[in-house]
Amino acid sequence: MIDFPLIAGSFLVAIVVGLTGMGGGALMTPMMMLFFNVPPLAAVSSDLVASAVMKPVGSFVHLRHGTVNLRLVGWLCAGSVPTAFCGVFLARAWAVGDGVKYALGVALLLAVAGLAAKTLIGDRGGTADAKEVRVRPIPTLLVGMIGGLIVGVSSVGSGSLIIVALIALYPALKANQLVGTDLVQAVPLVVSAALGHLLFGDFQVDLTLSLLIGSIPGVYLGARISSRAPGGLIRAMLAIVLLASALKLLNVDNVVTLVALAVATAVIVVGWRWRVRAAARASSGSADLSRAR
Repeated sequence: MIDFPLIAGSFLVAIVVGLTGMGGGALMTPMMMLFFNVPPLAAVSSDLVASAVMKPVGSFVHLRHGTVNLRLVGWLCAGSVPTAFCGVFLARAWAVGDGVKYALGVALLLAVAGLAAKTLIGDRGGTADAKEVRVRPIPTLLVGMIGGLIVGVSSVGSGSLIIVALIALYPALKANQLVGTDLVQAVPLVVSAALGHLLFGDFQVDLTLSLLIGSIPGVYLGARISSRAPGGLIRAMLAIVLLASALKLLNVDNVVTLVALAVATAVIVVGWRWRVRAAARASSGSADLSRAR
C-alpha cells in the first residue's frame, strides 16, 4: 500500500539531497525510523533498493563527460562490493536488538564530520585531469572496504563519507572529477548492498515505491535550484539536522542533545562569519591589485 505521508517526506528530503549532493541514506533512513516508525532493518533495506534505482542516473552523465577515473573506481569497488554485501549479515544480526539503530547513529556522526571536512577542503579543487592522477591501490582498497561495510549496515556513506576520503587521498583531482568518480563507484556499491538486503534483509515493496515516487521529483527539483542556493549555508543546516538525528538514534539525553546542538550552531555561525570576512578581504585584495595594474 502506498504511503502518502512518506511520499511527501521523501520528496522534501530528496530536495535537500539535490541541493547539497548529500547521500540520501543519511537523511532518508533516519526520517523513516524517527517520523514513520519504520523498523531499522526495513528502513535500511528499502532505502538501499531505492538508491540502487536512482544512483545510475547521475553517473551516466559523468561517464559521458569523461570526469571519471575508472581505475580508481575499480579499486574502490574491489573493496566495497564484497564488504557491502557482508554488511547485510551484520545488520541482520544486530536487528534483533538496537544494533542497526546505534550503527546508523554512529554513521550519521561520521557523516557530520565528513560534511565539516568537505566544507573546509571540498572547494579546493585540484587541477589534474582524472586520467593523469596516479592511483594508490592499497589505501583506496581500504577506503572501499570500510565504506562498503558502513553502507551495508546503515545505508549511509556512499555519498557522504567516501568522497571525503577521496579528497584526502587525491587532492589533485578537480571537484567535478571527485564527484563523478564517487558517483560511479557508488553504483556497484549500492547495488551490492541492495542485493544483499533483497536476499537477507527486510525489503518492503510498498515502502520502496513510496520512496521512489517522492524522491525522484524531489532530487530533480533540488538539483535545478541548487545553483541559486547558498550551498555552504545549506550544508551547515544539514549538519545540524544530521547531528540531532544521530543523537536521537543513540538515545542521548535531551539536555545533552540541546547543549551539543547549541555548541554546533555557535561554531557554524562563527565559522560562517569568518569565511564571509575572508572572502571579502580576498575580493578587496583582488580589486586593489587590478587597479594597481
